Amino acid sequence: MASTTSTSQNSHRPDPLTLEVVELIGEVVARFHEDYEEAAAEHALTGAQARLLSLLCLEPLPMRRLAQRLKCEPSNVTGIVDRLEARGLVERQPDPADRRVKVAAATREGRRVARSLRESLRFAREPLAGLSEGERVALRNALRGMLE
Repeated sequence: MASTTSTSQNSHRPDPLTLEVVELIGEVVARFHEDYEEAAAEHALTGAQARLLSLLCLEPLPMRRLAQRLKCEPSNVTGIVDRLEARGLVERQPDPADRRVKVAAATREGRRVARSLRESLRFAREPLAGLSEGERVALRNALRGMLE
């Protein structure tokens, strides 16, 4: 019986290669966040403001959906939107589907700042440039597979 328990416990332990991959993913994420925070600061934004602005460049969203996507309280999102709105990067608009609801949307200037921020991210761009197109495609496909 003890050997069955031992075997079952071992089957739940990641192998050394998986552990190394997990560690490398963690390092990539940490470096990306560090670079993202620095790029945001160069545009006089906090990381949260930059992430919210990037989301709004994809589509206008109501506060609740923004809070869900950013994994924070709606009251925090309201404060972030207020600060971005004061800078002319975001505006509140009536939701076309429900005029009682307001959505936040990136302004033209907000989209310009978000684009500039993305272009200034060094960490993501520099290492990827060292990979061949085939390697980048394989990496993209592996990451997509992990997220499915």
